[in-house]
Formats: sequence, C-alpha cells, structure tokens
Amino acid sequence: MRGLDFFGPRMKDLIQKVSGVAVENSKTRGSDTLGRRVLIHCWRGGMRSASVAWLLDLYGFDAITLSGGYKTYRSWVLRSFENPYIFKVLGGYTGSNKTMILRHMREQYGAAVLDLEGLASHRGSAFGSLGLDAQPSQEMFENLLADSLFELTGATSQVTRDETVTEHATTVVWMEDESQRIGKVIIPKSLWERMRTQPVVFLDVPFHDRLENICREYGSFEKDQLVAAITRIRKRLGGLEAKNAIGSIIEDDVGTSFEILLRYYDKTYEKSLLNRPESAISVERLPVSGKNPIQVASILMNL
Repeated sequence: MRGLDFFGPRMKDLIQKVSGVAVENSKTRGSDTLGRRVLIHCWRGGMRSASVAWLLDLYGFDAITLSGGYKTYRSWVLRSFENPYIFKVLGGYTGSNKTMILRHMREQYGAAVLDLEGLASHRGSAFGSLGLDAQPSQEMFENLLADSLFELTGATSQVTRDETVTEHATTVVWMEDESQRIGKVIIPKSLWERMRTQPVVFLDVPFHDRLENICREYGSFEKDQLVAAITRIRKRLGGLEAKNAIGSIIEDDVGTSFEILLRYYDKTYEKSLLNRPESAISVERLPVSGKNPIQVASILMNL
C-alpha cells in the first residue's frame, strides 16, 4: 500500500506524458490507431520496459517492447553498414542539381534513393547548414541511415549469439556522391568504402549553368551568413581568394563571389572523384547541357 502511495502519482504522470506523445503522433500520421501504438525500450530490454508496457496496455495502448533493448538495436545498426548493398552514385560538380534530380527520380519514377544530405541535415559544403535544422548527433545519424537502408532494400543483419546472418540486398539504391564527412557527421567507414567501389554517373553541366544554380540557391541568404561560411574555408581557399570572395559579398556582387568559390569546389571534387580504389568501377560522364532536372531524371532511369 505504501508502494502504491509512492508510485501511483508517478504512474499517472507517465501515462499523461505518453498520451501527449500519442496525440501528437496521431496528428502527424493522421491515424488514431498508429497514435495508440507505443514502442517501449530500455538499455538491454528487461523488466522495466515490460512493466511499463503492462501499465500502458491496461490503459488501452498497443504497447510493444523492443527485444534486447537499445543495445541490441545499435548492434543491428552498426552491422547493417557491412551489408553488400548495390549502389549507383550520382556525381557532378557543385551546382549540378544532383539533389533535385534524385528527388524527381524518387517522386516521379519510384527509384530507391538514399538522401544522405537530408539525413545529415547538411548539404556538405561550407554553406551546407544554411536554412536547415541543426544536425543530428553521429549516433542518431547512423540510426537514421540504417533505418533508411532497411526501408529501401529490406536487407538486414540478424544478430544471434554465435554469428551474424546477412540478407543480401537486391534493390539498386541511388545516392549522391558525398565526402565521408557531411558537416559534423561521418558516413560509417564500411558503408563509405562500399560507396567508393560502386558505379558513378557524372553529370557534365556547364560552369555558367551551375553558377546560376548556386546563386539562385544561396544568393538570398544574409551577407553575414555568407561571409561566415567563406571564413570557415579561408585557409583552404587561400588568403587572396577568400578576401576577394568576401569583398564581393559585401559589395552585393554575389555572382563574382560564388564564381571564386565554385572554382575552388570544382578542384576539390575532381580530386575526390579520381581518388577511388583500384577496384572501383569507372566513372561514366553524362552531358546534360540544356536539360532540366526532370529530363535528366528520366535519362538516368533508363541507363
């Protein structure tokens, strides 16, 4: 009875908190049924999560416990990056509209697309965080990445006591050619190495077209944000080039500034493109001058 005096209010508070989450979930997903489904987990999976699930079941929730707890889930996440996924990598210099093209491939043609920049909440360059939410932690990024790969391919690594059983992926997944580091998060090494051996389709887009795309995408941001981004790469850009780029921003000459930056990123990407393992499949260059992203998406789907 004394225990009930102590734990009763805490149980009520817990149910109220879960109810609040359930209401928000129902609004987001547009389903009362999904709003009542609650996943309960603890670190290893044991009596605490089972007890809470029992309590929520009594209150009318569809409570599910995570077998093995978060620790087992994290093991699944890390092992999943070693699966032999089949990727097609979309390459191209900065401003080639790769992200938009991949979006059209997914939305218009149903292609399996892994949006690395979307998961990382960063576009990969010094300007990559502008206009986006804060980046997830490294651990959360890995969780989101593993979940996305599973949703796209169904391939997973089942962790047992004695061994790991891997289900091979058969779905071809498109992705953008990225550096291993995207902002502050890092693509796991085993997955990154897999990406670097997969076929690359390089979009050959004229410089002036790419410059227009970059000006349209970033030109509306505040001057201080653009200057801060340039300052972050001052050493790599070079003192004189950085000074000229910043000066052009201050003088409202965004085009000249971005032209300096685009030439820098072209050299950086060219080095990364060619710096692949000997086992890597050769790069296929695809001229797409004068074509819009929807047209390019159609061409890629027929390769």
